[in-house]
Amino acid sequence: MKPGLVIVDRDGVINFDSDAYIKSVSEWVAIPGSLEALARLSRADYRVVVATNQSGIARGLYNMATLNRIHQKMAKALGEHGGRIDAIFFCPHSPDDGCDCRKPKPGLLHEISERLKVGLAGVPVVGDSLSDLECADATGALPVLVKTGKGPRTWPKLEAAQAQGSLLQTLVFDDLAAFTESLLRGDLESAITTARGHVSAD
Repeated sequence: MKPGLVIVDRDGVINFDSDAYIKSVSEWVAIPGSLEALARLSRADYRVVVATNQSGIARGLYNMATLNRIHQKMAKALGEHGGRIDAIFFCPHSPDDGCDCRKPKPGLLHEISERLKVGLAGVPVVGDSLSDLECADATGALPVLVKTGKGPRTWPKLEAAQAQGSLLQTLVFDDLAAFTESLLRGDLESAITTARGHVSAD
């Protein structure tokens, strides 16, 4: 049986976010419980892939070398908990660049699908912003909102979107640990199956 896939946003989901951006290795600080949650997914044979907007590169706030060091720190910290990140995909562009890889556009998830040779239907995409949810929804993946990072600000936006009939399949959890517990307990099977069914029907 092929292992499952979980796609996770970085800032605000795995680590604490900042409106001033995470610009250095020292500013990357894991949210309590997030690394343990990712390690649990790894041990359960899920592939863990990070998909993150990193416009700080285009804004000149940090460079690729710094971003790589931040990701090395993240991977090492996760490894110390017995987990691993299978791949990291990021968009380095600014909102004005008009790229297809900056969430909420779906390019980053399509790249993951192509590189890993896996369909996105029903794949949980965990994020703290509306752009994460919209990106997931556009690809047939399962949008999952966590109430860490920008999550508290995103929650009313999600409710407004749902009142207009969009993002209705979105699941909401307090944090990455709560999502992981629910997933591994089997609570999300019906939601994942429904998401896959919607894609098939389309």
